Amino acid sequence: MTRHEALDLKKPAIAGGVAHSLRHDSAHKHVTGEAIYIDDMPEPAGTLHAYLGLSTIAHGTIRKMDLSEVEAAPGVVAVLTAKDIPGHNDISPTGLNDEPVFPENEVQFFGQPLFAVIAETREAARRACRLAKIEYEEQPALIDAADADPASPRLVTKPLKLERGEVEKALSAAPRRIKGRMRVGGQDHFYLEGQIALAVPGEDMDVTVHSSTQHPSEVQHMVAHVLGIPSHAVTIEVRRMGGGFGGKETQANLFAAVAALAAKRTGRPVKLRPDRDDDMIATGKRHDFLIDYEVGFDDDGTILGVDLRYAARCGFSADLSGAVTDRALFHCDNAYFYPAVRAVSAPLYTNTVSNTAFRGFGGPQGMVGAERIIEEVAFALGKDPLEIRKRNFYGETDRNVTPYHQKVEDNIVHRIVAELEETADYAGRRRAIAEFNATSDIVKRGIALTPVKFGISFTATHFNQAGALVHVYTDGSVHLNHGGTEMGQGLYVKVAQVVAEEFQIDIDRVKITATTTGKVPNTSATAASSGSDLNGMAAQNAVRQIKNRLIDFAARHYEVPKEQVVFLPNRVRVGNQEIPFAELVKQAYMDRVQLSAAGFYKTPKIHWDREKGRGHPFYYFAYGAACTEVSIDTLTGEYMVERVDILHETGRSLNPAIDLGQIEGGFVQGMGWLTTEELVWDEKGMLRTHAPSTYKIPLASDRPKIFNVKLADWAENAEPTVHRSKAVGEPPFMLAISVLHALSDAVASVANHKICPRLDAPATPERVLFAVERLKAEAAK
Repeated sequence: MTRHEALDLKKPAIAGGVAHSLRHDSAHKHVTGEAIYIDDMPEPAGTLHAYLGLSTIAHGTIRKMDLSEVEAAPGVVAVLTAKDIPGHNDISPTGLNDEPVFPENEVQFFGQPLFAVIAETREAARRACRLAKIEYEEQPALIDAADADPASPRLVTKPLKLERGEVEKALSAAPRRIKGRMRVGGQDHFYLEGQIALAVPGEDMDVTVHSSTQHPSEVQHMVAHVLGIPSHAVTIEVRRMGGGFGGKETQANLFAAVAALAAKRTGRPVKLRPDRDDDMIATGKRHDFLIDYEVGFDDDGTILGVDLRYAARCGFSADLSGAVTDRALFHCDNAYFYPAVRAVSAPLYTNTVSNTAFRGFGGPQGMVGAERIIEEVAFALGKDPLEIRKRNFYGETDRNVTPYHQKVEDNIVHRIVAELEETADYAGRRRAIAEFNATSDIVKRGIALTPVKFGISFTATHFNQAGALVHVYTDGSVHLNHGGTEMGQGLYVKVAQVVAEEFQIDIDRVKITATTTGKVPNTSATAASSGSDLNGMAAQNAVRQIKNRLIDFAARHYEVPKEQVVFLPNRVRVGNQEIPFAELVKQAYMDRVQLSAAGFYKTPKIHWDREKGRGHPFYYFAYGAACTEVSIDTLTGEYMVERVDILHETGRSLNPAIDLGQIEGGFVQGMGWLTTEELVWDEKGMLRTHAPSTYKIPLASDRPKIFNVKLADWAENAEPTVHRSKAVGEPPFMLAISVLHALSDAVASVANHKICPRLDAPATPERVLFAVERLKAEAAK
């Protein structure tokens, strides 16, 4: 399917709609500004505004906190600290009791919220925060994970070890061995809509919170935990988010809890929305990693053994760092088979904000390590890295066991890479680039083709479940609710397509409603690329319950066998007559047939024993490949992404246009992580890159000059997922690794590809320039 075909959105609405490129349900509202986000909602009468007071040291104890001037400031209604929390002063998503709403004594990172001001206006609350007088007893702070004690580092959670084969023996026997270290930077989520919560108090213990969160149920439980009330008294509602990318999986807990605490304390609605600067300073990010690797290989480039250590800057609390560093190990192989492998994680404590989920959830960092190993082998042997990649791919029947002992049974990486290699003319362009570089002294070009094999499912097995609620009204219209959240990725329209397909009705007959804990309980986060897989199947389950009741009714009422009741576009064939869908529904209602159902789904086959480092943690794998060509200026380090070709598989796509958008967006976001987005903390632990002026996400001008994206429409999921589709949220992010390696290839040309550039990420123009100068100096020796 070509991009043009996939984006043909002018087709008339049709019954069903799965596999058709229907537009995002809110697309027209996004571009016109009509889409309602929490800050656009009309504020209830009497709404107050909260703002957070942040610490100005990275580590120490609070000797004295004088808030008298804050309390006396104009418009201030209340000031909240740890002593005002009636329940538990903890919002740790893992239950480790290591993440207070407000600390009581110890400050553990620069920008940690210490108190909240509640005032009549947001500006009054914001200004009052600055009047606080706090005395600290500063203590040494650990900011960079590289400075952690290698002998006895402090960890935020238990590390993981994956091991298969005899690693020492494999390395010792290998004809060639290489050791190295790679630094991979973090990334800010930089969602367009920042963190925000609006809490409205109700009767008795009740409170309703409009929260910009990917995990309504967790926010519900955290608010109840902080207030000391049952979960049934808390309702969380989310219609849409202006981006999430993992940054609203756990980080929304704080803002919802403070808003709810203030609302119950004052008896008035309370909204909390931080400035972008404070949002970036006080919320977690993608983990940056230090990857130590040793690889043994033969003279043909076949990898014989690897020993890996993935150390991550996790911040002051565990948050999701355990699962993130686990998943990094799960992807330390990418698409490659290691005959002998040992991989260990090191989730390191630092006096920085607690890092959290981010698109890919550790997988990108794991894959970057794998690709560095491939690059090292290629340079050591003087071979094309693509040759080494293909030589080490997982096999079909042998060489197919991962470091965590799961067999790769759906492997299509060979075909994906072969097709892209041909359609992108990789070999021809590589020759042309070599000729160009031979005659160009200043501008050098580079090219790389990298694969992606990404496991789909939550690392925590119990999260692989979902619920949905479907009502059919007597006019034939359908009300849909499920536990997934919409952050711009098109989940709502995809699940609506599934419902329309099952009933064979036009999609405009399906009402998409806000996610709320009051309708579907105990939901999992919309994360791990599982939104469509889980919620689509749950919704399908609910619809099929209703369909079966309608079939039973029609067969009984019209005295025909059930097999003669067939759902057709907007109508139902019963025997030899056809009845409009709405008419059959009305008849069923009159016969007292239940027209509502709660659906449920849990992912089969998956299991995981963390203690043994063995199991089947992924339901299936998603595959793709990207070929990137870049040019660099060797005098300045500046570069341009000249062309990108992507071939990515989504199974039988539920909505090709939405999936193409996810692939393009994921690639550009991944490109930003690996090139321009640099997080910088100073020696005091203050984040210096905390605004658009100092933190550079990709601009429209940074996009590839030529951007060819194609779906591998021949690929169908071997597992019975919803309509045999595959997840598409996270896997495309890692396609951008090809940009880093294309830059490395361009840099290597200054030394005739004799020296591995060992380019760290993000490969900013400064790093590219330094690498060029270093390679020139080494080549001149």
